[in-house]
Amino acid sequence: MKLKRQRKFHAEVQTSALNDIMFFLLLFFLIVATLGSPNVIKLMLPQSDDSTHDVSKAPVNLSITEEKLYYIDRQAVPFPALEQALMEATEGMEEPTVILRAASSLTIQDLVDVMGMGARLRIRMVLATEQN
Repeated sequence: MKLKRQRKFHAEVQTSALNDIMFFLLLFFLIVATLGSPNVIKLMLPQSDDSTHDVSKAPVNLSITEEKLYYIDRQAVPFPALEQALMEATEGMEEPTVILRAASSLTIQDLVDVMGMGARLRIRMVLATEQN
């Protein structure tokens, strides 16, 4: 009597660890996609804990008092002439930078008006804060 052994080999792929690997890859790509999103609004926020900022070699100081008086490097400028005075003060600078020193009692609209002028003139503006 001839007995045949039923020894057929079946190729098997162990996929028990594949689920874990796919989960980690999905998680990794989701995190990276949210970090590198081009729709993020980039803002230059001043640091109040550290008083050192990298600005150009000779920044222009713009001070706004509580009475809405504007001073460019200690020289009084009326608001209607402020944009022209900023243009003249930053003329010839490679990367014009203005340090904005505003009183804490001013409204946000006052700051937006001045920063709008800086945006039109392509001037980088840094809001000065007091160190805690």
